[in-house]
Amino acid sequence: MVTGMSRLWLPFTQMQSFDASQRTFVRAERNHLIDARGRRVYDATSSIWTIVHGHGHPAIVEAISRQAATLDHATTLGASNPVAEALAASLCRITGLDYAFFASDGASAVEAAVKMAVQYWRQRGEPQRTRFVRLADSYHGDTAAAMSLSDIAVFKAHFGAITFETRPLPDADLHAPDVAAVIVEPVVQAAAGIRVVPPVAYAPLRERSTLLIVDEIATGFGRTGTMFAVEQLDVRPDLLCLGKGITGGALALSATLATTRIYDAFLGEIDERKQFFHGHSYAGNPIACAAALASLALFEREGTLERARGIARTIAVRLAALAAHPGVAQVRSAGTMAGIDLRDAAVARDVAARLYDLGQFTRAIGPTLQLVPPLSSSDGELHAFFDACERVLA
Repeated sequence: MVTGMSRLWLPFTQMQSFDASQRTFVRAERNHLIDARGRRVYDATSSIWTIVHGHGHPAIVEAISRQAATLDHATTLGASNPVAEALAASLCRITGLDYAFFASDGASAVEAAVKMAVQYWRQRGEPQRTRFVRLADSYHGDTAAAMSLSDIAVFKAHFGAITFETRPLPDADLHAPDVAAVIVEPVVQAAAGIRVVPPVAYAPLRERSTLLIVDEIATGFGRTGTMFAVEQLDVRPDLLCLGKGITGGALALSATLATTRIYDAFLGEIDERKQFFHGHSYAGNPIACAAALASLALFEREGTLERARGIARTIAVRLAALAAHPGVAQVRSAGTMAGIDLRDAAVARDVAARLYDLGQFTRAIGPTLQLVPPLSSSDGELHAFFDACERVLA
């Protein structure tokens, strides 16, 4: 039990009403979290879309332990390490891109992509290309540039002084001489309430005179049924942002992948100062990279994508039944990512709180109840989630 005054300030949480004694996690077992009261709850959001193979998978734990005893950290500013090299090669192989730049979290990967795009065009002799185009209802993170590329007012209303203007698809001209890049979330806009984007929205990206950044931070690593959601679209990115599930959810790590065309624009003599002027202290951390390599190996060894497709089928069946409930306004899903729209945000928060009491841990996004389960989830765990939803809604 948590006692005394907490000094911890939580993200996206109203601390005046938060009671740490009611929701402090002390342990995890596969697809469940255990709180300080001993209550066991199903991690129905994969701890915000990060956990892939379940908590504490032995293969990832062993890889972390082994690497920590060998090389815990070494800077990648002017130096390399074999684990980061191996992960970069693996990521390039499975994405079809050519080079990987590492950072610590998804927003950092997006910030890197934005700066890569701007510096790329400057070094190509087109410094006027500084504008960015994004989807309506987009969300790309909470750092300054990532916020600027986002289109959800509640996330950026307080921060207009440090953000820049962006243009929405499909209105923007992708051949305009001042556009540096267009950035999109493929298939699903998770922070917009698990909003499924129709394929026609991506059609303009096939003919453009600018760079394409694809943000796979929420959708990557099997969430939509393919390893990466962009595989379902007839487009090829110049820059690809990865995060969240990259280590299976065990450690913080992200990557911005680039094509040879982008990478080559940063090559030159030292005095030309064409190198990428951006970096993070823990970029390419060997322990995090070791966890990521172990996670990628599990995709092949445990048939993770096939299991994800089975989860998607179960979700689709149960969602269809739940859609008929009078308290449900709309349901939608793409692969293992599902949204259940209720009457309003207050109702969704109340339902999420009641679900916790029934052993189901989820969060509402506005009026949307989300289900984004670990890809190690069983049919029984999924049915238990939907059974609890029906019980609360009743």
